[in-house]
Amino acid sequence: MTGNLLLVRHGQSIWNLENLFTGWTDVDLSEQGVAEAQRAGHEIARAGLVPDIVFTSVLKRAIRTQWLILEELDLLWLPVERDWRLNERHYGSLQGLDKAQTAAQYGDAQVKIWRRSYDTPPPPLALEDPRHPRFDRRYAGVAPDQLPATESLKDTLGRVLPYWTQRIAPELRAGRHVMIVAHGNSLRALVKMLDGLSEAAIIELNIPTGIPLLYELDDALRPRSSRYLGDEAAARAAAEAVRRQTERPA
Repeated sequence: MTGNLLLVRHGQSIWNLENLFTGWTDVDLSEQGVAEAQRAGHEIARAGLVPDIVFTSVLKRAIRTQWLILEELDLLWLPVERDWRLNERHYGSLQGLDKAQTAAQYGDAQVKIWRRSYDTPPPPLALEDPRHPRFDRRYAGVAPDQLPATESLKDTLGRVLPYWTQRIAPELRAGRHVMIVAHGNSLRALVKMLDGLSEAAIIELNIPTGIPLLYELDDALRPRSSRYLGDEAAARAAAEAVRRQTERPA
């Protein structure tokens, strides 16, 4: 029997709180983010779900969320695999910029294209920019031509899907329950693949921080059902808050 799949977007980060484009910048959780991660662990326990293996990115906001969830579940001993291919989408030269101010400068439509379109990336980082991942030792083992200076969601799916095929899908087919703790866009890429969403539909999809999304899969790893754990109205409200992040103050 195929295992269940839990997707969890990390709890609110410091830059989520400050409404900044984050991407591969390695910022930590806010106080609210810590509470969200702990609450996610509580909801997983309350639903009687016990993961067998965890996959996460190499960014601390996802790693810490994973720690806090496993601590809540008293499962700190579970095997955890961290991989850069589950990182957030690289936001290029937008990283560190205020989302609402960027919308005021370039226009709401352009920022929505950069932020939410399927195949249009933001302006790239220059190769010599100190923010470029080639200067970060955690990516020292990654081939230089694989390290992005910017990404669209299509690009993100292009690195997430092979990792899904090579590492995650075999665990599910072996009957293991899998939890992935990652980021808004790496998880949107997975949801697009799992649910067969169109490019237009994925643009409007928002994944809230710290609310576990449960998929029950058939033997072909097609979704039988999916739902957020906990209060559904709260999950909808949290997703709407994500959508409003680029809105300018009235």
